[in-house]
Amino acid sequence: MFNGILVDPNRDSAGSVIRHLNARMACLVAVVVGLLCVDAKAAVDLGIDVLEQSNFAVLKGKRVGLVTNQTGVDRKGIRTRVLLRQNCNLIALYTPEHGLDGTEKAGRYVKSRKDRQTGAMAYSLYGPTRKPSREMLRGIDVLVFDLQDIGCRGYTYISTMGKCMEAAGENHIPFVVLDRPNPLGGVRIEGPSVEPHWISFVSAFPVPYVHGMTVGELAQMVNAKGWAGPRCELTVIPMHGWSRDMMWGDTLLRWIPTSPNIPRANSTSAYVVTGMAGELTGVETGVGGQAPFETISASWLDGDSFTRHLNSLGLSGISFHPMQRGKQQGCYFTLSRDPDTNLTAVGMYMLADINRASHNSLFRQTSPSKLDIFFKIYGSASIRSQLESGVSAEKIIASWRDNETSFRRARAPYLLY
Repeated sequence: MFNGILVDPNRDSAGSVIRHLNARMACLVAVVVGLLCVDAKAAVDLGIDVLEQSNFAVLKGKRVGLVTNQTGVDRKGIRTRVLLRQNCNLIALYTPEHGLDGTEKAGRYVKSRKDRQTGAMAYSLYGPTRKPSREMLRGIDVLVFDLQDIGCRGYTYISTMGKCMEAAGENHIPFVVLDRPNPLGGVRIEGPSVEPHWISFVSAFPVPYVHGMTVGELAQMVNAKGWAGPRCELTVIPMHGWSRDMMWGDTLLRWIPTSPNIPRANSTSAYVVTGMAGELTGVETGVGGQAPFETISASWLDGDSFTRHLNSLGLSGISFHPMQRGKQQGCYFTLSRDPDTNLTAVGMYMLADINRASHNSLFRQTSPSKLDIFFKIYGSASIRSQLESGVSAEKIIASWRDNETSFRRARAPYLLY
């Protein structure tokens, strides 16, 4: 035995040892170089990191309320609420849909409770109220927002941000956003906007389905446009090192599941594809399983035919594979790390073919309450009449382009990166 290496006495021992040592040294060098590369590339400082680097300057001497959940962590994985408890005067917490730990199911009411980690009361903003009440804000000098969004309008964390901005404006409390990456990047803009009638908690702002903004940028636009009521005194703590062309993998930050059905960073892209259609009766999207939003099926579909149709479209960065689960047939799909196709459009191709295969009964068989949610998420009820009258998916997708182009111009003054 030499330095942990077993030497064969029937071989050239010295040469064997040297070869083993050289191999081990090469592995060690590779690991060190890899770590150095990771450190060099992991240049994204989150808003909370920048706040830490400033010694929490904007919060000094103030009683702090924090809107957060399990995704509110710094680059090292330390929870924002713990950092604020240690370094500031943290008074109260406010939690969105899915609760403080992000484990509650979608749409399920969350109870207020005391946080064991900080001792602060965590007020639910997904229970009897979606907006912090005056009583909840009693004793607060500044309200801080630190939640990881997924970049899609239908996900309710930005709606919670809007309600908190509204409460801050009404109660003359400064509002601070600790910025975080958009996991879909900052370039992708897709889909229709929201007609005024359909503004709701699942489509709080008149922006495209995929808006390509960080929460800090969106907060600036929401505040300037008055989309959350009276303007609040807004401060955004920007990230350092993030650029618009970055997907989540480029940041080398650890992904923390934002909710039970967004377990991985690529779940955000899958959510864009199938999240809307999954609201309709009879359409299943893998929610509750190991690959949420990565499949789509219905009992009346022929999986092989459905899959062939989708693959025939020649969409870049996504491939489709037939699947069957019991009576449900459809497909599962795989995405490249940064698919260069319109993800919202993929969902529309799926929806149009599912409706056609149902003999135009998809919307008729869906209950009024579920249809209401679907129209709110899409932003209009026009999609039903379009599909039922035979308007092609291509024509519907093309109708979004003016909205996408005009929004790209409209958002420009509020971009930070």
